[in-house]
Amino acid sequence: METGPIAVTSSLNKPVARPSIAEYLISDILAGQYRPGDFVPRELDLCERFAINRSAVRSDLRQLVDGGIIERISGHGSKVREYSQWHILDPQVTDWLTRYAAPNPDIQRQILAFRLDVEPYVAMTAAKRATARDLVAIEEAFEGLGQNLRNATCPEERRLHSECDVAFHEAIFKATHNIVWAQLSHILRPSIYMLVSMSNESALDPDESLEQHRQLMESIRLRRPREAFSAAQAVLAGTAKALGLEDGASSLGCSIKHR
Repeated sequence: METGPIAVTSSLNKPVARPSIAEYLISDILAGQYRPGDFVPRELDLCERFAINRSAVRSDLRQLVDGGIIERISGHGSKVREYSQWHILDPQVTDWLTRYAAPNPDIQRQILAFRLDVEPYVAMTAAKRATARDLVAIEEAFEGLGQNLRNATCPEERRLHSECDVAFHEAIFKATHNIVWAQLSHILRPSIYMLVSMSNESALDPDESLEQHRQLMESIRLRRPREAFSAAQAVLAGTAKALGLEDGASSLGCSIKHR
C-alpha cells in the first residue's frame, strides 16, 4: 500500500524568526540611547542592518507609533515622543516598560509619581469599604511577603517575595469595591511589579519596608482612612529611596493631612 510522503519535522526545518525592530528600538529608547526629540534610524538603515524588507520594518515601526512612543514625520523619519505622550496603559507598552525600562530612571520616576498620586487615595477608600474577605486577601499577601523576605536566598524566592508584594497592593485596589480601580490595578500590574522587584533587590532595610506594609494593612483593617493615606505614602517613599529616586510631593494629596 503506497502512502504519500511523510512530513519530517525537525528543528532544522523550522523557520527562523526574524528580528523585531520594535523590540530593538524600544530597548534602546528605554535605555536612553534615543531620548524624546531624537530620531531613530531610518527605514533603509534598519532594512540593511537586519536584512529584512521595508514592509516588515514599517510594520514594526507601526507598533511603536500605535503605542505613542514615536511619531512619523514625512520626509524626516521617526522621532521619539515625550514620555507624557506614550500610551502608558496600553498592554504592549506596559509589557515593554516591564522588560526594558529598568535602566531608565525617567520612566521609573513617572510610574512612581503616578502611584504617589493614586495609591494613597486607593488606600484611604479601602479603609472605608474593605470587607472581611478583602482583609483576608490583604493579610495573606502580607504573610507571604514576610515569609519570602526572611527566606529570600535565591532568585526564585526573591521573585515570590515580589509577587506577594504586588498581590498586597492589588488586594488594596480591589478592596475599594470600585470596578475602575480594580481593573486599573490589573492593567498597572506589570509596571508596579517592575518597581517592586527592583526596589526589593536594592532595599537597604527590608524589615523597615515590611513594617511600613504592616502599618498600611493595619490602618485599613482598623478603618482609619487618614492613617491609610499616610501609610501608603510611606510605603512609596520607601520604594523611591530604594530606587535612588526623589519621591516628590503628591500634587493630588498635598492637602489631605489638613482635612
